[in-house]
Amino acid sequence: MARIQWKTARTFGLCVGIFVLYLAIRVHNYEHKAFVFIPKTHPNEVWEFVADFSNMKYLNPTIVDFNVIEESGNYGHWKYSTEYSERLSHWPHLPNYAVAHFNIKASPNKDAYYINSTHKTCLFFGFYCLDSQSEFKFTHSNTSNGAVCEESVSYQCPAFLSAFCKREVIFQRKAIMSNLNKKFTVKKL
Repeated sequence: MARIQWKTARTFGLCVGIFVLYLAIRVHNYEHKAFVFIPKTHPNEVWEFVADFSNMKYLNPTIVDFNVIEESGNYGHWKYSTEYSERLSHWPHLPNYAVAHFNIKASPNKDAYYINSTHKTCLFFGFYCLDSQSEFKFTHSNTSNGAVCEESVSYQCPAFLSAFCKREVIFQRKAIMSNLNKKFTVKKL
């Protein structure tokens, strides 16, 4: 009788443990928006710079290395895919690897320029992967001479790491916007 009670308790404890683990690693979707205004710059200049992934190592300090694996199209509509590795800003001991697909195009009347991308980022040697999407939009400012650069990011993160993921996304977006502003502001001086 005691053995049956012990097995029942153990089975119940195991089920509760699995349920708690599921709640902890269950993925939630989050969003973040970032923007920067760059004076005296045409939006297509900034768009062209950001569209070239080789400039991402300058813009995003967490990127370690990358390799373009496929590309097609022309100036008006260009697509490419890349593999890249990163060291997280708040925990650099955990590298992650990603595959990203970029779709770069200008609006038909050239009043807006877009970089849309999807990323699959894998941690723990590829055993745990998360998805994210980004829309980077470059337009003329309605009030001043310059470019408005806006990025909307949707990303996945396990519930128990949500604060960590948010800090990482905010760090990277701030770094990208700050370095972008620096690049084009210094150029104009």
